[in-house]
Amino acid sequence: MDYSSSDQRSVQDRTARELVWTSNPTFQGWTCSQCEWNYALPTLLTEAEARTAYDRLAGAKFREHKCAEHLSRMDAADHDSFTSRIRRMVAQGFKPKDAVELFLQEVALEYRGQPKTLAQAKVEGEDFLRRVKAGLI
Repeated sequence: MDYSSSDQRSVQDRTARELVWTSNPTFQGWTCSQCEWNYALPTLLTEAEARTAYDRLAGAKFREHKCAEHLSRMDAADHDSFTSRIRRMVAQGFKPKDAVELFLQEVALEYRGQPKTLAQAKVEGEDFLRRVKAGLI
């Protein structure tokens, strides 16, 4: 009797992989939780509608990619990114909007006198809320 599965995908492709938003000083875009596949956010893309279209395209590219064609992810996604800090607050039970507000207050205290960092945190907070509303996170 043959008990093997008819599913010909690799074990890695069958395991739960997720599309993860990553934002740090050197990269901003979508990545795969299982491998080094990524889809970078174009630098000049600022309008919400354009970003929503980018998110849809990234989702399609993510579904098409094969983890076996990319290096395995060595460690978890960036632990110190602004987005990951907001996610941790939501995981602790804060509503997304409250988490973003608290996060922005923390950043304002941590990065006093650094307007570029404060502006980046605000943009990432707004983008996080947009992605939550769109059901992407």
